[in-house]
Parts: sequence; structure tokens; C-alpha cells
Amino acid sequence: MLHARISGIASYLPDGILDNDMLSKMVDTNDEWITTRVGIKKRHILREEGAGSSYMGIKAVEKLLASTGTAPEEVDILICATSNPDYRFPSTGSVIVEGCGLKNAYSYDMEAACAGFIVALQEARAYVCAGIYKKVVVVAAEKMSSMVDYTDRSTCPLFGDGAAAVMVEPTEDTTTGIMDAVFHVDGWGREHLLMKAGGSVKPTTHETVDAKENVLFQDGRAVYKHAVTNMLTSSMDVMNRNGLTVDDVAYLIPHQANLRIIEAVAQRAQFPMEKVLVNIEHTGNTSAASIPICLDEYRSKLKKGDKLILTAFGAGFTWGAMYVVWDID
Repeated sequence: MLHARISGIASYLPDGILDNDMLSKMVDTNDEWITTRVGIKKRHILREEGAGSSYMGIKAVEKLLASTGTAPEEVDILICATSNPDYRFPSTGSVIVEGCGLKNAYSYDMEAACAGFIVALQEARAYVCAGIYKKVVVVAAEKMSSMVDYTDRSTCPLFGDGAAAVMVEPTEDTTTGIMDAVFHVDGWGREHLLMKAGGSVKPTTHETVDAKENVLFQDGRAVYKHAVTNMLTSSMDVMNRNGLTVDDVAYLIPHQANLRIIEAVAQRAQFPMEKVLVNIEHTGNTSAASIPICLDEYRSKLKKGDKLILTAFGAGFTWGAMYVVWDID
């Protein structure tokens, strides 16, 4: 029986920095206000002219190939999770495949907002376990700065840019790898977190741009409430059906949306904060890329056999949790 494992991981954060003091010169805010409410001190911003999410995705995938000793032609498929594609079409995945020289790989984009990485990881798992593909790259690439209104003090402090990639391969060891996942979606949440214009329902016009409908809109109170509840319940669901307790789990790795959300989920799940991986202070919310960026940053802490719970919540509303047994030495 084939099983899927994460065999490699890499990430990329752009050199540009936007810290809270810099942000306070752009909008009516300050370091104390931001830190107290969301726990963010700075975020990375992609400032290279003409560069989009694919630029960071290419950087992350190139690092992944180098670190795993994988030749570009060995990759069978690349799945790109993004809410910030380079273009409406073609796919950002196709740009990354071309940029990395993955000449034998198929590719496509998938969009599950901030939950995109774990949803794409489940797709990779399915391909591998079905015996369809042997080397699957999942890359999450998010130029969040491209959809942020830097005059909106309630949302602009939250988001940063970044990308990360993992390699998923088959293994016959059923005690490690991607073990289980639960996912949910509820379209009711659409009105609380969306970009109102720019799609087929409301195409971009001068009027939509003037009304600031082509940037991210978030009802923070509603999103906070549902993010805490749903990340908590999905994490507990996947733990319960696999017979796991907090003591069994080495680390909880939540989507890095807001430090207060992370703390609330951990407290209610009775995870001590030393067992929760957090890097939001210096990355901000990088949407689908946040979990793999965090995993890569803490890679030296992770040991083969560590039981991990990954959980995310995003627009849609879409949310879920995944149980992974780490399989990288």
C-alpha cells in the first residue's frame, strides 16, 4: 500500500521589509497598536518591479530541488496554491514550471485562500497514494501586498509576502507521512472576507477602483470568531479520530493569521504555547504560504517521527486540519 510523505521543504521571503514604524508613516497606526492587537512587528514585501507570486514560487521551488537533490525533469506535477496569481490566466503554476525548467511536469493552480497549502497537500497525497505520480511539488506563493489597501489601518498591518514549497513522494512506511485530514467549507462567510470586484460578478471598472473594491475587505470581528472556533474544532476532530492527545502531538502549526487567534486556539485546545510554532511577528499573514514558511523556519526543531497538527482558516469560509508525522531527518 502506497503512502505519502513530505520528503523536502524550502521557503523564500523577499528582502523588502515593512516594519510597524514604516507603516505608521503611511497610515494612522503605531507599533504598540499593531503589536497588541495582532502580534506583528514586520512583514516581508516583494518590491522587484514586474515580479508577482511566481517570482517567489520559483525561488522556493529552486531551493527545494537543490536541497532534495531532485533534477527538474524528475518532477511529475506541481500544484500551486495561491490567492494572488500573476494573471487571471495563464496559471501561476505554469509560470513556475517554466521558470524552474520542470519540462516533464504538469501544473495547475488551486485556490482555498489561507487554507490553500493543506488542501493542496491533500491533493498531492491523493495523487501519490493512487500511484498516479511519484514526485509532487506543492508550492504556496502569495504576494499579499498586491491586494492590500495601505490606507486601511484595520487590514494593511496584517499581510506580508512569501512562498514555500514541499516535495511529496511515496513511501511504504505507513507510520510516517501525511496521515489524515479534515476539511470544511461554508459559503456563508463570503461577505466577511473577499475582494468585492475584479471577478466575473463585478469586473474591474474605474468606479470599482475608486470605491476601493479591488482590494482585500475583511470584517475582522466575524473572521476572528469563526477562525478560532473552526481551527479549534477541526484540529480536535482530526486528533480524536486518530486517537491523539495533546501529549502525543509534538507541535501545533496554525495558519499565521493573527497572534491573538493562535493563542485563543491553543488555549482552548490546551496546547501550551511552547508546543505551538509561531513566526507571525516577522512574517505577517502570508495566506496559503504561512504554514510551510513556518515549518521551514522551525525545521531544525522537528525530528523524524514528530506528530504534527496543521490547521488553517480562510476566505470562503474554508478551513481544516491535517495530521502529519514528520519524515525528514
